[in-house]
Amino acid sequence: MTNIVLFGPPGAGKGTQAEVLKEKYQWVHISTGDVFRYNIKNNTELGALAKSYMDKGHLVPDTVTIDMLKAEVEKNPDAKGIIFDGFPRTEAQAEALSELMDRMNSQVNAMVALEVDDEVLVQRLLERGKSSGRPDDANEEVIRERIAEYYRKTDILKNYYQQQDKYYGVDGVGSIKEITERLSAVIETL
Repeated sequence: MTNIVLFGPPGAGKGTQAEVLKEKYQWVHISTGDVFRYNIKNNTELGALAKSYMDKGHLVPDTVTIDMLKAEVEKNPDAKGIIFDGFPRTEAQAEALSELMDRMNSQVNAMVALEVDDEVLVQRLLERGKSSGRPDDANEEVIRERIAEYYRKTDILKNYYQQQDKYYGVDGVGSIKEITERLSAVIETL
């Protein structure tokens, strides 16, 4: 089982590439945003717990998020691999994910980060904002803050995975096919 953390700033193409890789390798794609929305919408016990924090404007504790991810991973015991998208976001979450995978006799094989110049990201998001209906994709100031926040929060994770020789940066500029080929070149060495 090959498991990767797919990372990159807003607008880097994570969602697009996750879907392509999911099909190509027959992997499971676990997006924490999707998992949260599903659990809250279906009023699961974990969803109700997460919502209670979110309604107060608090971050959902790592333990709740990990429990949700664990449930998703356990739904797919025969998976050939898992793409974790949007998680981990902190070193504590990375350690918790590592412990979860250890308990399942597996591991995170790599963090693969799509690297894209900030100005390209801004233009991509502004373009996406024209059709996405997302207000955070239509405001350049908000976009730049989201990108800055990504770098503030993720440098720690980059270092965490670099120390384990599990960090791979991939050029995220080009056609979807070209980027997929670059990602595949890394994945196929794991």
